[in-house]
Amino acid sequence: MRVAIIAALPGELKPLVKDWQQVRTGDRRTKKWVTSRSDNIWIAVCSGMGAEAARRAYANAVADGPVDMLFSVGWAGALAPEILPGTVHIPMVVIDAQTGERFSHSKSERRNALVTTVGVADSAEKARLAATYPGALLVDMEGATISRLAVMNGIPALCIKGISDAFEAKVPNLNPFINEDGQLNLMRFLPHVALRPRYWRSLIHLGTNSAQAAYAMRDLVMEFMKEGNVEKVVRAGSF
Repeated sequence: MRVAIIAALPGELKPLVKDWQQVRTGDRRTKKWVTSRSDNIWIAVCSGMGAEAARRAYANAVADGPVDMLFSVGWAGALAPEILPGTVHIPMVVIDAQTGERFSHSKSERRNALVTTVGVADSAEKARLAATYPGALLVDMEGATISRLAVMNGIPALCIKGISDAFEAKVPNLNPFINEDGQLNLMRFLPHVALRPRYWRSLIHLGTNSAQAAYAMRDLVMEFMKEGNVEKVVRAGSF
């Protein structure tokens, strides 16, 4: 089997792919790694935040042939106080906030939903999403796109999301600093926050939580990489 892992940023994949072979993509926006486990080929790609970047990453993942399953792996924000930073979750429902589409693993499952939005959700937006989508616990920017690609290509998909920021975390608005390629422009963002010390503590926590979440996602993905586990998911079907 060929299995593709689609992420947004290298930091989301760093603990997982540290021993994988990195592959040249010819695209400065895209990073790609491959490895073999239990006769399966695993391909990990990141190409930036948002729907367009997720589609670009998927196209790169299948450049050498179709894949049999998709994983959407990456950081997400919490939409409920009980969802703790640094933890990892597998949402059963993915909701596209822009189109209203729902991609469901279990039609009877109403809790543990992921909402995909077009921008990074701050605390006010999280509160709005939580009120708009009862049962939604997570928010990201790519899950719905990966779920849709899986449906279009007739293959199963699974979202594995690590929590980078708590429900009430006070972080600066990142969206003005994300460029059209889905990359955070640090040359603009760092001077901005340097003049706003009220955000320093929350950004330190964000970095710590994100690193912890990346390791939690690695551990969960590696469980699927054990012999026979991903085949069970494919047989059961997913989004």
